[in-house]
Amino acid sequence: MNTPGAVILDPLGPRLGAEERAFFRRADPFGFILFARNIEDGEQLRALCAELRDAVGREAPIAIDQEGGRVQRLRPPLARDWPPALAEVVRTGRDSGVAMYLRARLIADDLRRYGIDCNCAPLADVIGPETHPFLRDRCYGDAPGAVALLARAVADGLLAGGVLPVLKHIPGHGRARVDSHRELPLVTAPREALEGHDFAPFAALSDLPMAMTAHVVYRALDDLPATLSPVVIDAIRRSIGFGGLIMTDDIAMKALSGTPARLAHAAIAAGCDVVLHCNGTLEDKRAVADAAGRLSGAALARANAALAARRTPDDVDIAALGAQLEALENGRDHGG
Repeated sequence: MNTPGAVILDPLGPRLGAEERAFFRRADPFGFILFARNIEDGEQLRALCAELRDAVGREAPIAIDQEGGRVQRLRPPLARDWPPALAEVVRTGRDSGVAMYLRARLIADDLRRYGIDCNCAPLADVIGPETHPFLRDRCYGDAPGAVALLARAVADGLLAGGVLPVLKHIPGHGRARVDSHRELPLVTAPREALEGHDFAPFAALSDLPMAMTAHVVYRALDDLPATLSPVVIDAIRRSIGFGGLIMTDDIAMKALSGTPARLAHAAIAAGCDVVLHCNGTLEDKRAVADAAGRLSGAALARANAALAARRTPDDVDIAALGAQLEALENGRDHGG
């Protein structure tokens, strides 16, 4: 029996066509990711998640970007609406750790309702003086220790709700002055500064099941972007100590140059476990799946360990959690 493909792919639209279904059955991606174009209503979304898992014949993880603020694919009436993470942290002040846990637990409740069991959060990127606006308000703060605590709260809230967290953007995107969706950021800080500041929250969260790479060049480590750099991936494993599944950020982003197949092959060769490829044609997806190959060895073990971290949501009163969060946001005292 073949092991899953070392890819995470997105469906083309709100339902699977026959050709796409046959492709997913053959490629057998480790998991899937959804975007706004895949979402029409609750019934359709549940059906799509069921179709994706039926195509591969297993409970494949289905991911989404549901951070809050600008980055939330599910919106009312299908899910709660959220302010940017940084606004939530500032608003709730000394109670921000509890607030971010509650927020993540409620997000998990929204996702699980439709069959989505993986969220591309938390962010452990540390805000700096030149952090690009595309990222700044998605972050949790400018102090590595506080960022680590808040990111842990988000991860714990997602896990409690039966949703796998994906830590990002490892080893740290905060110093990037450009948007990696559009161009390749270059960070020139010395390694000592990176390890003591940018990398520190990721080291504190090195036990999480999954992480997503940063398409960033760290000149102190290598001239290649982290996603394609054996040196940086080795630093993530050794210096940061991250032992979970490493997935790339979307290799179709303009920070990376080259064909989808070449980039997929280079990411796997660098030490990434799984390649994320989004918004491409079916031909692109075929090329990426073929180039990435199948999960095997240590990568397969890490993939299985990540899936084993999925659990049944804890039995809580969701309405009560929502009321507790609202009280924190409004600065009211709360019980418990």
